[in-house]
Amino acid sequence: MTATQDRAAGEAQKEIGRDRRRKEDQRLITGRTRWTDNITLPGMLHLAMVRSPFAHATITSIDVEAAKSSRNVVAVLTGTDLADTQGVIINAWPISPEQVSPTHLPMPADRVSFAGEIVAVVVARTPAEARDAAELVDVEYDVLPAALDLKEAATDAVLAHPDLGTNRSATWQFDSAQAGTGGDVEETIAKARDGGIVIEREYRQQRLIPAFMEPRSTVVDPTGEQLTMWSATQIPHVLRFALAATTGVSESKIRVIAPDVGGGFGGKLQTTPEEFITFAVARRLGKPIKYTETRSESFLACHHGRDQWQKITLAAEADGTVTGLKVELLTDLGSYNALLGGGTPVLGAFMFNAIYKFKAYQFNVQTVLTNKTWTDAYRGAGRPEATFAIERTMDELAAELGVDPLEIREKNWIRHDEFPFTSVCGLTYDSGNYEAATARAKEMLGYDALRAEQQRRREAGDRVQLGIGVSTFTEMCGLAPSRVLGSLDYGAGGWEHASVRMLATGKVELVTGASAHGQGHETVFSQIVADRLGVPFEDVEVLHGDTQVAHKGMDTYGSRSLVVGGEAVVRAAEKVIEKAKPIAAHLLEANVDDLEFAAGRFGVRGTDQGMTIQEVALATFAAHDYPEGIEPYIDAESTYDPVDFNYPHGTHLCAMEVDTETGAVKMRKYTCCDDIGNVMNPLIVAGQVHGGVTQGIAQALWEEAVYDDNGTLVSGSFVDYLLPTSADTISYDTDHTTSPSTTNSLGAKGVGEAGTIASTPAVVNAVVDAVRHLGVNDIQMPCTPERVWRAIHAHDGDAPTPADAMPHFEADALNQDPTDGAGQ
Repeated sequence: MTATQDRAAGEAQKEIGRDRRRKEDQRLITGRTRWTDNITLPGMLHLAMVRSPFAHATITSIDVEAAKSSRNVVAVLTGTDLADTQGVIINAWPISPEQVSPTHLPMPADRVSFAGEIVAVVVARTPAEARDAAELVDVEYDVLPAALDLKEAATDAVLAHPDLGTNRSATWQFDSAQAGTGGDVEETIAKARDGGIVIEREYRQQRLIPAFMEPRSTVVDPTGEQLTMWSATQIPHVLRFALAATTGVSESKIRVIAPDVGGGFGGKLQTTPEEFITFAVARRLGKPIKYTETRSESFLACHHGRDQWQKITLAAEADGTVTGLKVELLTDLGSYNALLGGGTPVLGAFMFNAIYKFKAYQFNVQTVLTNKTWTDAYRGAGRPEATFAIERTMDELAAELGVDPLEIREKNWIRHDEFPFTSVCGLTYDSGNYEAATARAKEMLGYDALRAEQQRRREAGDRVQLGIGVSTFTEMCGLAPSRVLGSLDYGAGGWEHASVRMLATGKVELVTGASAHGQGHETVFSQIVADRLGVPFEDVEVLHGDTQVAHKGMDTYGSRSLVVGGEAVVRAAEKVIEKAKPIAAHLLEANVDDLEFAAGRFGVRGTDQGMTIQEVALATFAAHDYPEGIEPYIDAESTYDPVDFNYPHGTHLCAMEVDTETGAVKMRKYTCCDDIGNVMNPLIVAGQVHGGVTQGIAQALWEEAVYDDNGTLVSGSFVDYLLPTSADTISYDTDHTTSPSTTNSLGAKGVGEAGTIASTPAVVNAVVDAVRHLGVNDIQMPCTPERVWRAIHAHDGDAPTPADAMPHFEADALNQDPTDGAGQ
């Protein structure tokens, strides 16, 4: 008997829904893998980058002679040397036809626009020799004024790119009245001011730096018929397209391989100057070239995330029923419009209304250029920013009414019997049950008991106060329908491709365009194929991350791998079964209509005749005595373009203790109950949630990119940029409820970004809740002991609160006509 027959006879456990250790981990944790920096090619040379120490300056001269004469240096090249071959870094999401964008050359020849921009490269026989020689390159600069503060930059007082004449890149608006999805927000707010409640708050989303385990690395081999690039990237297919589109090299002559990639978090969702420069130098010298950044370079030049000012106006009736929401954002693009650039806040535009039934909504964003490292999508991409703002504001509404924060949410959220529900943004949430997720999270936290303890501590005047933070969230993920992305002027589609190959020996090769950088694709996709085709999990090999092997794909980001890429896998597997049917019918001398397929076996209805799909694959390999019209293969492929986004949700609760004398904060308990539809692998889901929660907590308490007044990144290492270790966090209690998605056959929803989206407001709400009775209603992130202490003691007259210290939105900076240059 075959392994498949054994499985069927014993009714083996289904793979989907089963805890499976990641099959890829065996090679990762034993060092039997190939990171990009491990790749060594014959005759390979190494690059070192010379980077500007100034945020904004004209390059007046570059003296390379000392570097050229250094030991084992092969070449020293500048932007002038590579002017015709280096290409251009593309912006794939111009959110407005009037968007103002500087040309982003990988290595400029005349002017630098942020501290860390590359001005020259040294090519040597070893990395150490290249780095040593790079220090000998003498660059003369004429320093220019730098646009650094976001709000000041929006006034054009100092121009980040003088040739553009403005720092204001683009505006974009969504208005429910104009879209026909809701009422007029200004009328709704005006009505609330007369007898209702209006909450107005301003929040700061600080700048963050992705801190993946593996720094970015690139190897380019130009010696074959194709130029082959290995890169630690999330987007090999997009990178290949960008290189071909801007360097003049035919796409058919470029092969991009993303080998094992050690994390990304959006930080490798770029086509980077380093990749383009390595590509250009390899072409120029005809030798394999490698570049691997140092951790300091990664902090300095890898794109940053978040960086917004958020002005929120919420209108409600006197009893707390929300009616209207107005959002005004200033977003710092940094020095250039990156790949997704201003599109990141647009992703968040549809989520500020969250799980609540607003009748009117307006969203406005002004993107602004500054002389800092450019920003782009960072884990969650616009959704964490939106969730933070609305969940903080809902807490403020509850405080205004003097009711429990969960009570005000339950009053306004979509009930489970109202799904599918069309939001004020026009999105249709297909399924959900906020009541069930919240009830489970409350039970795990011991919510009522902690509220009672909080009251006792307040009455006793304890030095250490207790706060309880709430975050009830939903997100749109599975960056998805191509037609929707097209309507938002996004430069690519949202589809994904997969192919399933049945090998003659009964093994299966699955090729997917969704390349992993730590999420467990190989394991989960193997589970899906094993169940669909009835083959052993161990017999499925998943191939990805190579544009020559996986010739089609839109890559990995936005919690789309399972709900888009996984659905493509399902459809390809179903096609394999359909292609195998006529061959099985021929071999079994039966009619196709009489065949049944279950547990990997074709059977003839009403008989005990049958054969496994592996036996069909072997017979197809032989291809003996086939009727005309039957092709001798059963491989199949599918390209899936989703009909909609999908909408996971959940409730995250956090208990924090705050020392009112020192401002020190300590997490006591964290629970969350997420609804991500049907769970493919609970073990992997738990890992995704734990990692995401930690990343969101880190924004709330520790992480912040800080520049000085000259535009120098002063938090440029792990000494100054604080990442939590396991010693800084606690064990989280996690669970899930299940409301299957109706937009894909797996019933799945995204999970990779959920923890990051939900946890930040839960923690900040808890910290504020602990000291609200002392007159505190906001603490700017990260909630360091100093900031907490200052907020507590603001009334002493010697310590301004963060709110008092915040500059206010300038009328001409944010409150300009939001339809001016809008791309709705």
